[in-house]
Amino acid sequence: MANKLTNRRDILAFWGVAGAVGLLPAVGKSAWSQQAPRTSNPTSAESHPASPEEALERLKVGNTRFVNGQPKHSHESLGFRKQLTSEQHPFATILGCSDSRVPIELIFDQGFGDLFVIRVAGNVVTDDVVGSIEYAGIHLKTPLVVILGHEGCGAVTAALQARKHNSSEPQGIQNLVKLIEPAIRSIDPNLPMPEQVHKAVESNVRWAQEKLTKLPEVQRSAPLIVGAVYELETGEVRWLT
Repeated sequence: MANKLTNRRDILAFWGVAGAVGLLPAVGKSAWSQQAPRTSNPTSAESHPASPEEALERLKVGNTRFVNGQPKHSHESLGFRKQLTSEQHPFATILGCSDSRVPIELIFDQGFGDLFVIRVAGNVVTDDVVGSIEYAGIHLKTPLVVILGHEGCGAVTAALQARKHNSSEPQGIQNLVKLIEPAIRSIDPNLPMPEQVHKAVESNVRWAQEKLTKLPEVQRSAPLIVGAVYELETGEVRWLT
C-alpha cells in the first residue's frame, strides 16, 4: 500500500510497548477475557453496547443531541477519568479526517474512553491505519468501525485539483493525494468544483470502506464497517448506505 509509514508488524510491536502506559491489558488477550465489559460508570447509567448495531445507534443518538445543542457531556468527570487509568473499553473505532472542524468525540457527544479514534488527513487507509483498526478490534473488542469523511475536505479538494495541473505541494502531501486519486476517478471534472468536492468526499469514504471490507483480518476483528459524512454547516452526520 502506497505511502505507508511503517509496516503492520512494527505497528503491533509499538502497541505492545504502549501497554506499559495502559493501552494494552497486562497480559494481552488473556487479560481481556478475564475482564468484564464496562456496564456502568460514575456519570452515566448507559450499559456497554452489546452489538455493532447498538454501538451504531449510540453514535446516531449522540450526534442528534449534538445537532440539537443538547449534549450530555457524559464520561468527562474526574472520577471517570481515573477509572480509565488501568483499562479502556471503547465501543467503536472511528477513522476520521484530521480537520480541526471535525472533533470526533464532540460531534457524537461521547467522552473519555468511549471511542478509539484514528485521524489522518483525508481519512485515507494506509498500513498504519489498518494496524490501528486491527489493534482496536483484537485487543479492545470494538465491534464497529466508522469511516467518517466531511464536506469541504481539503485533502479531497487537493486531489481533485491535482487532476488539472501538476502539484507544487511537498512530496508528503503529494503522496497523501495519490491515496485519494482512485476514489475520485469517476468524478466528472467538468462539474463545478463544489459539486465535485461533495461527490468526491462521499466517494472517498466508500473507497476506504471497500478497502477495509476486503481485508480478512479487519473483517474478523470488526463485524460492522460503515461510512458517513459530516456536514460542517449543520453538524449532522449523514450515514451512507
